[in-house]
Amino acid sequence: MFKTYTALTKFGIVIFVLLAGVAGYATGFQVEKPFDFKHFIWFLGGLYFLSSGSLALNQVQEYKLDQKMPRTAKRPIASGKLKPAAGLILSVTFIFLGMNMLYEISPVAGITSVVSVVLYNGLYTMYWKPKWVFAAVPGAIPGALPITIGYAATNSNIFNAESVYLFLIMFLWQMPHFWTLAIKFAEDYRLGEIPTLPVTLGTERAMYHIGLYTFTYCGVALASPFFLHTSWVYAAIVFPFAFMLLKEFFVMYRSEGGKKWFSFFMWTNISMLVFVFIPVVDKWSFLFERA
Repeated sequence: MFKTYTALTKFGIVIFVLLAGVAGYATGFQVEKPFDFKHFIWFLGGLYFLSSGSLALNQVQEYKLDQKMPRTAKRPIASGKLKPAAGLILSVTFIFLGMNMLYEISPVAGITSVVSVVLYNGLYTMYWKPKWVFAAVPGAIPGALPITIGYAATNSNIFNAESVYLFLIMFLWQMPHFWTLAIKFAEDYRLGEIPTLPVTLGTERAMYHIGLYTFTYCGVALASPFFLHTSWVYAAIVFPFAFMLLKEFFVMYRSEGGKKWFSFFMWTNISMLVFVFIPVVDKWSFLFERA
């Protein structure tokens, strides 16, 4: 039963969401304020329920589509292990619980969580994804909002430079991340009649757009001093990771998205965590200096 639950709520992705949320929370936290452990745990709980519920609701919405694709056919609802009604009850309960918890700690975080669900489970799942080749681009907005929710939990000014940087990193990261997977599982998307970029325009065109967003993504990371305070940690870590990511892209490009895709995919994911946690390290490094 636990395995079914974790598969329905996509626990692995939720962990990634929570890490992004923590980066936003720590970056937005104002140094002069005392740390409230209960506030932090309540935030983690709210973001956990929100993301778990939203991802579970996505499986309820797409279980017939999931049945068409080998990669997703074994998901709990698609495989018949769980009834759609049961998944719907759990997902809606989790979403509303998460929204309420987040709103309690910060109205801005609560409102942002509502926007996230509307965009992901509403516009993206129901309209953009099944009809638009470049659905991943607007779909990346709700995918990037968890880090903004984390920031809003400790700082209501989510339109300042710090928050914009964090959002841009998570937003731009998603196109190389998703389209690389779309190349690998192009046949699945073809069977599901989902007009992803590789299926509709071909691998070569998909590689062009992956490269375009990868360069922009690395460019924003390298430009982080224009958005927030940085120190030697920035140069020591961000530059090498940006260089390695670009190197891995060219390796994948030469293999035409073939055998080398996984290395680039992993470097993309790891680099995102590095790029959003560098501001945290820079902001709180004075604690270790004093020690």
